[in-house]
Amino acid sequence: MTPDVQGGEGADTADPPLRRLTIAGGLMVGGFLLNVILTAALHPSGEEDDHPAIFTKYADSSSWVAVHLGQFIGVLVTLGGLLVLYRVLRAADGPSLLAQLAAAAAVATAAIWAVLQGLDGVGLKQAVDSWVSASGSDKAVRFANAETVRWLEWGFQSYFRILLGLTLALFGAAILVTRQIPGWLGLTACAAGACSLVFGVDVGYSGLASGLQDVLGVAIFILVLVFAVGVLVSGVRGLGRPRS
Repeated sequence: MTPDVQGGEGADTADPPLRRLTIAGGLMVGGFLLNVILTAALHPSGEEDDHPAIFTKYADSSSWVAVHLGQFIGVLVTLGGLLVLYRVLRAADGPSLLAQLAAAAAVATAAIWAVLQGLDGVGLKQAVDSWVSASGSDKAVRFANAETVRWLEWGFQSYFRILLGLTLALFGAAILVTRQIPGWLGLTACAAGACSLVFGVDVGYSGLASGLQDVLGVAIFILVLVFAVGVLVSGVRGLGRPRS
C-alpha cells in the first residue's frame, strides 16, 4: 500500500505525499545510520556501570564532544523524518488526533534528547576530566561529582527512551488508523516503541547496563531500521509507479 492519494486527482495530488514519504524515509535512514556509525566506531565502550573503569575511558577520549554532537544531529534528523511522516499521515479532512499526538511526542523527545546530550556530551566529559587530573583528597570529591552527573544522565536517558517509545508507538498506531502507508510498518513501529518503553523503565531501575537492555537494544536496532527503510522504499516505489 502506498499513500492514499491515487484516487482520481492525478499526479499533481499524488506526487507531494509520495515525495514527503520518500524524504521522511531518507531522513530516518540517514539519521539512524549516522548515529549507529558514530556510536560503534568512535564512542568508548565498556561496562557502563563500572564507573572508575568507564570514566577513565571517557577521559581518554579526544573525540567525546564531537561524537556526541554528531549523535545529537543524527537523532534530530531521524525525528525530523518522523515529523515529515506526520504530514503524510494527515487525513484528507485534517490531521488525525493520533498523528498530532505522535508529532507532539517527537518534539518532546527532541527536547529531552538535547538535554541528555548536553549533559552526557559536555557535562560528564568535564566531570571525568576533572577527576582524572585531580590528586589527593580532591580526587574522591571529583569522582563523586562525576557520579552525580552520571546519575543525572541515567534519569534523562530513562525518560528519553520512554518518550522515544511513546513517539514510535503513536506513529505506529496512526499508521494503522489512517491507512496512508502499509500497515506492517505501523506494527513494526509499535513493536519498536514497546521495546523502547521497557528499555527506558529498566534504565531507571538498573542503570545503563543490564541483560534485558542488551536484548532490547538489538530488537530496537532491527525494528527501527526495518521501519525507516520500509518508509523509504514505500515512497520510492510509489514515485516509480506509473500514474493513470
